[in-house]
Amino acid sequence: MLRKVGILANGGDVSGFNAVIRAIVKTAENHNVECYGIMEGYNGLLKKDFEKLTTTQHGEATGILPKGGSIIGSSTNSNLFNYKIVNEDGSIEYKDMSEQAINNIKEFGFDCIFTLGGDGTQKSARDFSVKGVNIIGVPKTIDNDVACTEITFGYNTAVSVAMEALDRLHTTGETHHRIMVLEVMGRYAGWIALEAAIAGGADIALIPEIPYDINKVAQKIENRKKVGKNFSIVVVAEGAKPLGGDITIMNQRNNGKGVDNTKLGGIGPIVAKQLEELTGLEARNTTLGYMQRGGTPTAFDRVLCSKYGTKAMELALEEKFGTLVVIKNGKLDSVPLEDVVGANTEIGAVSGNTKESNIRHVTMDDDLVKTARNLGINLGD
Repeated sequence: MLRKVGILANGGDVSGFNAVIRAIVKTAENHNVECYGIMEGYNGLLKKDFEKLTTTQHGEATGILPKGGSIIGSSTNSNLFNYKIVNEDGSIEYKDMSEQAINNIKEFGFDCIFTLGGDGTQKSARDFSVKGVNIIGVPKTIDNDVACTEITFGYNTAVSVAMEALDRLHTTGETHHRIMVLEVMGRYAGWIALEAAIAGGADIALIPEIPYDINKVAQKIENRKKVGKNFSIVVVAEGAKPLGGDITIMNQRNNGKGVDNTKLGGIGPIVAKQLEELTGLEARNTTLGYMQRGGTPTAFDRVLCSKYGTKAMELALEEKFGTLVVIKNGKLDSVPLEDVVGANTEIGAVSGNTKESNIRHVTMDDDLVKTARNLGINLGD
């Protein structure tokens, strides 16, 4: 019988974390199940940092539906299967701390852990599941690249922010006859760039799945000039790369094996400079950055988060552990975490864009790609 559950939020923050937490807690309370927040992502499992969550008048989970961020924090570098330890002498080593976390779970009496996160979070969730922990995942990421689900929470809000930015850049570009480049997030998948380009009326969208030819992009702008349109709007995903080239890396972190240590960024200014040289039009880049993650979630994300949170609790009550809540064919469903990680089955292995990982990429037969092409949006090919 389910009596006590823990909720952890992990990875980069998104709008909607709190809406999912609220939905889990409210559903749990209707079934007399206690909820605890596991503070600062997987770190909280290791440090036994658990906080009671309720929706009573002054409860921690009250009034958080529209609130951005995460009331229980998050972490972007806590792979407990290869955890960074700083020794007293300043030296650094990496240890498998998963057994300590599992002991803490048993000691505190958690009957299930909910993992709110993306590819890396759910990879660790799968690994804990293999080691006997009752886990249910909820797919989060603005990149919309978690496998086996049609949409992740936080994505719609990010697209909406990017669309508003494009609306504002459009007026400046048209007024000053400039090329306006907007760099958006999207490390290995171009969902944000593609959907924002369609919603924001952009002329060009460069995504990781389609290596771009800068000359073909410039030709699109020249063709617009010929019909009197002396400005263009370009959306570039941070993971976009030129034909024969590679992604643009801002720096490399050292957070150990099992997390993605590559920090992307900088492709926007490069594209802007190249297009200015090729077309003779002034070009300006805006990097949207963390604006996409923060703030209040859209109505769509609030509803999606509420659906995901209540479904996750339903799965727990039915003891359907080792699963991820998903949207499949437009309806709530669940899939085994094993399906989510695909061939990336090594315990503690790195997540994200490896040949073994199972990231959801934009495919060339996707309706968004077809729509973009029919609208005349140049995809760099």
